[in-house]
Formats: sequence, C-alpha cells, structure tokens
Amino acid sequence: MLAILYNIRSLHNVGSIFRTADAAGISKIYLCGYTPAPVDKFGRKRWQIAKVSLGAEDYLEWEKVKSVTKLIKKLKAEKYKIFAIEQNKKSRPFNKIKLAQKEKTRVAILVGAETKGLPKDILEKADDILEIPMKGQKESLNVSVAFGIVAFSLGR
Repeated sequence: MLAILYNIRSLHNVGSIFRTADAAGISKIYLCGYTPAPVDKFGRKRWQIAKVSLGAEDYLEWEKVKSVTKLIKKLKAEKYKIFAIEQNKKSRPFNKIKLAQKEKTRVAILVGAETKGLPKDILEKADDILEIPMKGQKESLNVSVAFGIVAFSLGR
C-alpha cells in the first residue's frame, strides 16, 4: 500500500501519518502540493514531524511530488487503485470495501487538506471515494486519524 498526502498543512499531521503508515504496512508516502517533507530545503530535519513520527520518517520511503494529478495517472498505469478519503455525494463507507490479499499491494490511500479536503478535480481521478460514517455531532475526524482507520482497515 501507498499513501498520497495532498496539501496537508500541519507538520504534526504529517508526522502522525508517517508513524501510522509504518504501523499499517504502507511502503511509501508521496507528499504532494504544499505538504511539508520531513526535511526542509536545506536538508535539516523538521523537528515537528520527527517529534510525532518517532523516527518513521528516517526509514519509511517518501517522495516529494509537485503534481498529484501526474502521480495519480502514473500509479493507475502501474495498476494501483486510488482510494480517496473524503465526505462526498459519491463516497461510500470504508468498511464496505473488501480487497483480495493480492489487491492490497496495489492500493494508494489519498488524503487531503485538513479544512478543505480534496478538490473535486482530484476526487474525480480516484477509483473510489471512501468515508468514515460519523455517529456523533462532529462531521469529520482529524486527517491523520481518518488515514489510520482506513489504512488499517484496508490492510487487514
């Protein structure tokens, strides 16, 4: 499984996703848009990411990618199925997805900005849009928490 982070602003959320991705068996994280990398442009570690990821950024493969659209196109050509996590008219509950064992290696989980989520043009490129059914008064979860729930569910 892969992870695609698009326009995640919070360094702490990025760090949390690195740590969770490692635990869930994600093999690579793509950092797209303005999502910060674990190191700055001078090669210095971003302590906010390192503090939360507890070192996962040191050994989990990651790549900074300018165009999420080109990345999605490339991954689809490599037979990856792109699952966007977003509340949308076309979304369906994440726990209704059943993958065969061999399919699990060709999955990319796509998450978007904390406040705005994923833009419509990016959602249209996903193979499926998944959401986490909410039972309380809040309409959403933190992006890193939502990522973890779906990553562990798809990987089980």
